[in-house]
Amino acid sequence: MTEQPIAPFESPVAARLGGAAWAWAAFQGGRDPYIILVTIYIFVPYLATSVIGDPVHGQAAVAGGAKYAGWIVALTAPLLGAAVDRMGARKPWLAGVVALMLPLLIALWWAKPAGAGLGIGTIIAILAALSVLFAYTETLHNALLVPAAGMARAGSASGLGLAFGNFMSVAALVFVLWAFALPAKGGGGLVPTAPLFGLDVAAHEQDRIVPVIAAVMLALGTLPLLFRVPDVAATGIGFARALRLAVTDLKTLVMEARGYRDALTYLAALMLFTDGLTGILLFSGVYAAGTMGWHTLELLVYGMVLCVFAVAGGLLAGWLDGRVGPKRALQIEITGVIVSFLLLLGNTPSLLLYRSYDPAAHPPIWSGPIFRTAPELALIGCAMLAAVTVTAAYSSRRTMLTRVAPADKIGVFFGLFVIAGTATMWLGPLLVQVTTATTGSQRAGLLPIVGLLVAGLIVLGLVKGGGRIADPAGAAPGHRP
Repeated sequence: MTEQPIAPFESPVAARLGGAAWAWAAFQGGRDPYIILVTIYIFVPYLATSVIGDPVHGQAAVAGGAKYAGWIVALTAPLLGAAVDRMGARKPWLAGVVALMLPLLIALWWAKPAGAGLGIGTIIAILAALSVLFAYTETLHNALLVPAAGMARAGSASGLGLAFGNFMSVAALVFVLWAFALPAKGGGGLVPTAPLFGLDVAAHEQDRIVPVIAAVMLALGTLPLLFRVPDVAATGIGFARALRLAVTDLKTLVMEARGYRDALTYLAALMLFTDGLTGILLFSGVYAAGTMGWHTLELLVYGMVLCVFAVAGGLLAGWLDGRVGPKRALQIEITGVIVSFLLLLGNTPSLLLYRSYDPAAHPPIWSGPIFRTAPELALIGCAMLAAVTVTAAYSSRRTMLTRVAPADKIGVFFGLFVIAGTATMWLGPLLVQVTTATTGSQRAGLLPIVGLLVAGLIVLGLVKGGGRIADPAGAAPGHRP
């Protein structure tokens, strides 16, 4: 079937991208709400505060599960990617991974308060399995980008996927706020006066329904990809042989990168600061819930505000990359993350930016239903800055690689880029788990994240290149000053 001419009134994005690219992006729109709803803002904070019942022990338990998931991903995700490249077809594997995720997400409905349902160990194991499977979906979904959009339009499709992911995540937060959190407070006007579906707020069903919503969105987002995105032709190579060949491919990848000092040094820095950035995403919701005593309503609004500021971070990264070059941009962004996160940790009900604060001596800042104290508003302000700088750093790190990797080896180094992003993703959770358990403090338990960011920043400073395009240091990928 030939492609029809595009009408003049259609949007520029629609004019560039076909239905397969939109279907590819729709999968990210269905997948990303899992991270926002389950991992960061709603379910995991509920697990720590209401199921486990102790924010400190809850943070340590969540960190322990993330540690094991990180180990599994580090050992298996690169092999999976290389093996699938050898076998060709991606969609059957992606469908299989999603099929495993859906019942695990639905099972979290039985994570009842005070351990009345699923055991805590079982819940942590389910979350760890979901984290591993989610990483596999990223590998397989990315491998379908070129078949969906073609080389020339891959960048546009990738940006569309990120936009869909952000939009659907915010939409999911708004829906949960409208359907469950506000009705639990009485509702009124356009808001239902009782939670939809007759959910019992006292049993925290408004928190337990969130993984089910994530499962529905994931399933709906997967269908367009399966039906509209063309797959890579199967090679006929079996899984066992593909694994053996994958090991050889990964060894070759590493061997081909030898001798490029700055690119390899950058990958070392990437492993450190990416682990720190990921740690902030994993534990920021748990910290806010445990320290401030926030529940579903507060965490929903908190998440929506930070998602909006995260969009600004993506725009900031593009501007900084062009203005000062990606290396300097990363240094600015990571420094911003460190400062904002340290300031965030200085806010508790009895501390305002590390200064003693007596709630009884200060009237509420305003008469609204949530965020009525100065420490709460200060924490949100610090989190806004963290959302901007974390997102910007995630964006600039990819641009930086194109400036320090040799042009004729860019594919090799992007392969290593993916491996570096997963190789140490267990380290941050391990450090948080040990430090939280040792100190008995949520705040102290998160300090290793700052250490990882500082270490990454120091190693990044040893990298030559990464300047502006007009600068001889960044005139072309792989060239040195």
